[in-house]
Amino acid sequence: MRRGNFTDDTVDYAAVGATQAPDLMQYPPERSMPAEESWRLGSGEERFRTAGDALLSWSALTGAGLSLDEVRPASGPMYSGVSFDAEGHPIAPSRSEAEQRFDSDGTPYVAAGTTVRVSGRVRGMSADGQLRVIFAVDEPRRVGFALGTVGDSVVSGEESFMIDWYDNDEVWFTVRAFDAPTALVYRTLRGMVRRRRRELFQRYLRAISPLYATPQ
Repeated sequence: MRRGNFTDDTVDYAAVGATQAPDLMQYPPERSMPAEESWRLGSGEERFRTAGDALLSWSALTGAGLSLDEVRPASGPMYSGVSFDAEGHPIAPSRSEAEQRFDSDGTPYVAAGTTVRVSGRVRGMSADGQLRVIFAVDEPRRVGFALGTVGDSVVSGEESFMIDWYDNDEVWFTVRAFDAPTALVYRTLRGMVRRRRRELFQRYLRAISPLYATPQ
């Protein structure tokens, strides 16, 4: 089992890790708009491992049409054992070194503390920004991570990507997020933030399972 967590004061929002709160949709961070979607990817260990490997190699983002212009792994130690209890309260992590993995072109896999700069467009609007991997999970039946905004984005907040292999053998992909608009046009027309988020979710879900996904 491998878990990682990394936080510091460079992210531009306060509710770090809030995408894991059970009541996110009812009580989102102040001034932010929450969103959540789950997709059934199929069933079985092979489906789980294939989807998990794709997720940790950034396929949700790149398959959604976003470019990774820079991927910088964290320097120094990271953390393991991060989790949340049934009420959404964080459980204190223990310190450990996490093994770094790389894909075939040498891009580092998702790891806690990694900073990535993305670029692209969603519904005609910029999706550029700098993001930080807040935590990463690589367990026998759960794989995923969360990204928090560092700066240069039209919204401020966090999104998490989780793939779960449940006891009934089904494999599900869940994306959760909360966004607070920072760009003037989004602060004025908040409905654009919701439309942008819906489009991103659809792209993420198609990227991870273009053939097998069926909506919840």
